[in-house]
Amino acid sequence: MRDRIQEALKRSKADYTEIRIEEKETTRVVFRGKELETANANIDKGGIVRCLIRDKGWGVTTFNNLDDLLTKVDQAYQCAQVGTVPEPIELALVEPVEQITTAEMKRDFRDITLAEKKALAERYNQVLLGHSDKIIDTQSVYSDVFTHLVLANSEGTYIEQEKPSVMVAAFATTRDGDNVQQAYESLADTRGYEYVLDKDELVRKAAQKAVDLLEAKPVKAGQYTVVADQMLAGVFIHEAFGHLSEADFVYENPKAREMMTMGRRFGRDILNVFDDGSIPDQRGTTLYDDEGTPARRNWLIREGDLVGRLHSRQTAAKMGESASGNARAMNYRFAPIVRMTNTAIDNGATSFEDMIKDIELGIYACDAYGGQTQLENFSFSSGYAYMIRNGKIAEMVKDVILSGNLFSTLENIDAIGNDFKWLNTGGGCGKGNQFPLPVGMGSPHIRIQNVVIGGE
Repeated sequence: MRDRIQEALKRSKADYTEIRIEEKETTRVVFRGKELETANANIDKGGIVRCLIRDKGWGVTTFNNLDDLLTKVDQAYQCAQVGTVPEPIELALVEPVEQITTAEMKRDFRDITLAEKKALAERYNQVLLGHSDKIIDTQSVYSDVFTHLVLANSEGTYIEQEKPSVMVAAFATTRDGDNVQQAYESLADTRGYEYVLDKDELVRKAAQKAVDLLEAKPVKAGQYTVVADQMLAGVFIHEAFGHLSEADFVYENPKAREMMTMGRRFGRDILNVFDDGSIPDQRGTTLYDDEGTPARRNWLIREGDLVGRLHSRQTAAKMGESASGNARAMNYRFAPIVRMTNTAIDNGATSFEDMIKDIELGIYACDAYGGQTQLENFSFSSGYAYMIRNGKIAEMVKDVILSGNLFSTLENIDAIGNDFKWLNTGGGCGKGNQFPLPVGMGSPHIRIQNVVIGGE
């Protein structure tokens, strides 16, 4: 296959040509209530060609048959020929690389039968159903994905990567009269099948949260000191700040360019934020992005100041910066765009006990259950929360919605915990009709002053 790819690249007439081929094996099992809803295994194989003519633009074709490769390269070139661009397209320089990497798993989930995977999902579903008579609906999910990627370009790069991912998730719905509540837990990893075994306690946690929420009272709306757990803080920094750091959005949006000026003060000296696709065993990890740029740690905020942003080769050249390893595509049907990898608030120095001890009345907000962002404005729902009273965690509350301005909120972070963790959940990120792209999120606990909370 490598010889065929390189021959096609040599014959391309474009200024730059790139070929990406992907083979993906997936398994998914879903129980809903007492019924098996889904049990399937699929193999999907295909590729994409991108040709660049600098003064005309990009041409793109996709394919499922390698025998068509020469034709597809020519078609991509012909597509580029009819394009128009306001200015020539340049690509930031990236050193060509040749590398082949393989994934290692203790128990390769490809060797596990579909029947065994079904039995695992069914067992977790039974744990949910048997936890309480207040549980009226459940969903138990098992999925795995093994991807083999080949990337080659006309500059001499040739890369092969393997990317495994395995996930389990548990959803519980409870009801007491007209009061209906939901809770979930999920766990995902890039290691083997052993990682999702014996997760009964995780499943029970989802069921118990759904039961406990039936007794929780709605929070009283107002302005509070909020302590966000690692999950909510990680989702917040990904959604509210990470997307603003993606250079294609910044370059194309004048207001975003004004907001995201290098050196702008965003927070106190304790605030440090990064994106890093090179960290082992995280969902957003990729040794090379989908343009062949090596992954690295990209600091976005250092000691409260904006110091970096995320780039493809094209956006890096436009803005006079270096490619950051953040050009990613969901699969071979899409061209890469600027995306996050593993985004996090770096560890701090404050213990959780010290964080809450001087709060007379506040909220400990946990988990994330959806949200919206509009430039610098955001609104997030926590999965559940507790009141903080006189420095102690008190009663559970529900319907906690955090909203505000990103920049004032970052300035109001006055304590960052010493308990950093990666979230390892099974969700994904959406952008440009590419969803769900695996990403990683992480954070310690954080404390935020003067947060507006919606509720009763």
